[in-house]
This record gives sequence, C-alpha cells and structure tokens, in this order.
Amino acid sequence: MNPNPETPPGQPCPCANGKTRRNFLFLVGAGFNALAGVLLTLPLVGYVLSSRRRKLPTQWISLGPVAKFPTGTTRLAEYRNPMTRPWDGKTGDIPCWVRSLGSGKFQIFAINCTHLGCPVRWFEQSRLFMCPCHGGAYYEDGSRAAGPPPRGLFEYEHKIENGELVVKGGFIPTLARPLSTV
Repeated sequence: MNPNPETPPGQPCPCANGKTRRNFLFLVGAGFNALAGVLLTLPLVGYVLSSRRRKLPTQWISLGPVAKFPTGTTRLAEYRNPMTRPWDGKTGDIPCWVRSLGSGKFQIFAINCTHLGCPVRWFEQSRLFMCPCHGGAYYEDGSRAAGPPPRGLFEYEHKIENGELVVKGGFIPTLARPLSTV
C-alpha cells in the first residue's frame, strides 16, 4: 500500500523541502563527530600552549645549618618541594647531595642521573657517585666519569643566609630543564 496516492509505486516519497529522516540522522551523526573531535583536540591544544604560560616555581629553601655539613664530606639532604599538595606525602620531599668544600663553599647536586634520571648514590670509599640503572659514574665534583650519562650532575644554585645553607629549588632538573651542569 502506498501511503501517498499521488506518488507512483516504487518511488520514494518526496518530503517538504527535501527533509528526510536519513538527512536528519546524518546531520545528527556529523554533529556528534564534530563534538567528539573538539573534545579530543582541546586537551592537546592546552598541552601545547601550557609551556608558554607557566613559569617554573623556584624559591630559596633551607637545607639546614651549615654546621650540619662538615668540611670534606658529601651528605644527603632533602627539602620540601614548594609546589606540593597535602596529599603528596613523602613524594614532595626532594633529595640532593651536599658536598662541603670548606671555607663556606659547597656544591649541591641533584640526585638524578643526567642519563635517564635514576637516583645516584654516593660511595665514600671510591669517592664516586654511581647510578644503579645503567652504570653511570661521576667524580666527587659532579663531573662525568664513565658510562652513558652525557654530562655531569646537575648543580643547584645555593647561598648561605643566617648560618643556613639554602638552595634555589622547586623542581627536579632534567636535560630539558637543567639548573646548571658541572
């Protein structure tokens, strides 16, 4: 049975102004696809533009009194990252190696290997920093000794204020964002 007697059998029913259910559903589907494309693109655009609007949050942070670091020693110290949240817990503590040279002179190294960022350890007997991940080694002054690291350890800016050793900290240095290198 043909619902429209004016249309010959076997011919599609012409609707007013060419509006058909098929065209309507096509437009709805295209709209959903466009919306999904925008929702997937927004985070990517935000990621690309985020580096342009954000400055690195650094500030001077105390490592403790100068007397805590005797001359000729290399000690592990740690400071609280100023950009932590209450739920960060122990992960907000950033360790560093403090080498006391005497006469109020220090070298403060980031704990991260310059190869892939693994934590380096200080070995007093050999007077070397060693990376357990790929066998990188550094001399006591932080310069590269052996292995795959491309350069020496990252060194923090520091100063002495009111008998306290303070470092300019706030982020962990990497090859992309070094503090300085030895």
